[in-house]
Parts: sequence; C-alpha cells; structure tokens
Amino acid sequence: MRGAVIHAPGDVRFETLDDPKILQPTDAIIRTALTCVCGSDLWPWRGLEPTDEAHPMGHEYVGFVEEVGSEVTSVRPGQFVVGSFATSDNTCANCRNGFQSNCLHREFMSSCQAEYVRIPHAQGTLVATATVPDEGYWPGLLAVSDVMGTGWWAADAAEVKPGSTAVVVGDGAVGLCGVIAAKERGAERIIAMSRHASRQKLAREFGATDIVTERGEEGVARIKDLTGGIGADSVLECVGTAQAMRQALHSARPGGNVGFVGVPHEVALDGQELFFSHVGLRGGPAPVRRYLPELIDGVLSGRIEPGKVFDLTLPLEQVAEGYRAMDERRAVKALLRP
Repeated sequence: MRGAVIHAPGDVRFETLDDPKILQPTDAIIRTALTCVCGSDLWPWRGLEPTDEAHPMGHEYVGFVEEVGSEVTSVRPGQFVVGSFATSDNTCANCRNGFQSNCLHREFMSSCQAEYVRIPHAQGTLVATATVPDEGYWPGLLAVSDVMGTGWWAADAAEVKPGSTAVVVGDGAVGLCGVIAAKERGAERIIAMSRHASRQKLAREFGATDIVTERGEEGVARIKDLTGGIGADSVLECVGTAQAMRQALHSARPGGNVGFVGVPHEVALDGQELFFSHVGLRGGPAPVRRYLPELIDGVLSGRIEPGKVFDLTLPLEQVAEGYRAMDERRAVKALLRP
C-alpha cells in the first residue's frame, strides 16, 4: 500500500509501505475512505517535536472494514466505520468511567494517512454506521474521529451550560468545532478569538455571537469588556501554546472553567495564580469514543456540519501539500482522498 512518512521537519513523503496485517485477535483492518492532516501533525513538521527516525503519520480516519480478528464481533467486513485517534477496549475501568482515551490498553493511532490501516482494540474503538452513508457525509464523520470529538470534549471539560457565556481560544479546526459544541450545549453567547476573516466567517456560521481579534492580555481585556469586567463562564483552549493557556485562564471568571485540549507545548502553570483565581481546569486527550454515537447521529441527521472545516481537498498522494497549506495557514484543514 501507499502512505505518508515523515523523515524530518518539512519532509513528508508518500511512500510504499507494508500492507497492515491482523496481529492480534482484537485487530481490524480498514480500507481508508478519507483521512486528513491534523493541526497536531504540524508540531513534528515544524520541528517542535523530534523526528528521530522516519515513521508513518496520521490519526484520523473513516473507512470500510476489510478484515477482523477472531475476537471482533461488533463490526464486520464491508461496514463503514468511524473510530477514535486513541484506541480503547471500552470495557476497562477508565473506559467505563467515560475516559476511553485513557484506556488501560490504549494505543494512539499514528499511521492513518494511508490506504489501509490496522485498528487495535477494534471491538471497543470502532463504531459502524447502520448503512454506508452518502459520500457527502463522509467529511463530517471524519471530523468526528478527532477534531469534532475534541471540540466537544473542550466544551464538556469547560462545563458549557445552557444560557452561559463561552470563549473559544483558537480558530483552527478544533476551535471551530468547539464553537459547534458550545452552541449544541446551549451557550447563549459564544466569543471566538480569531484574526482570520475566513475562519471568523465559519465561526459565525457555526454559532459564534462575537469575534475578538486581539491576543494575549489585550485579548483578555477585550473578553473582560464583553463580560462586564468578570470573565466568561467557560473557556475552551484549543491551541496548546503557553500564550493560549494564559489567555484562557485569564479570560475565565472566578468559578468558571477552562477545558484545555490543545496538546501542550512549553506550558507551565503558576500554582499561586491558579489557586487564587478560583478557575477550574480540566483537559487531556479527548475521550472521542464516549461521544461517537451522539456525534455520528448529529452529522447524519444534518444537525451539525463539522465537515465544513475541511477547506482543501487533495488526493492522498499530495499529502505533503496538505501539510504545507496548513503550516502556511492557506487552509484550516486538509482532506485527503486515497
């Protein structure tokens, strides 16, 4: 098969790889229908995460089951499936508590920008649709496998409630999906922090009521102006930088909550400051599997359209251009068709 391999910062190649095989009775093999480039893939592309040796890339996927191991009964060959970037058996204590991305047998997917993918713990990781969806729904279902599930987790972790005010820090695909999530969870006011006109437009389409273009402490001051000097009930931190985390914490009101889902890079918290802020903080890898049934239904019913975050479509063989376009902010998110 063919798939994406990163060799060094800025060097992603489309190469011939070994076909995946069933290695454990809990595995499944899927033929990828769609995959994509994630904002977190840009960390190694930019050299901000080390690439010690060449390795496959990608953790978002939807596709058709080709083969299953002997212990997999929840899906069968021919079915269209959606999964999570983090595998889970969906039976351990952490899974039963709703944190499947901290499954005791978790593996992080890392080879999905390819024509075929092996899915460990398929029984608990994959969810099949009742029938093969129309292709028009595939981008939305692909978004559910990570960015929509992560945006939903950000809103859940930040405890967005009906009638509340929510701030979304970050206007990438996760932040935009966070706007969808905040609206679905009933926020009355949704403030999107964005400097890019095309992303602002999409944020408003998804439900944002206000746009703040300032960043850092200027952005915090603007949030305070919009909230009577107090701050927001809920803040969704969808970037992962030190500046974004400070901005999120300072934008929340005393007693408010921050949900942080951007993979942290050089983020450090001041314990004294957090202590006296009375701000709640929760985050981590999104437990996407918890939300899959609800979000799949939301896409297939037309209630939510997270597939709109894909504003560049490329053949899988042009995966490197997808990285370049996102790195240069020419695209929010690149969709890849095998």
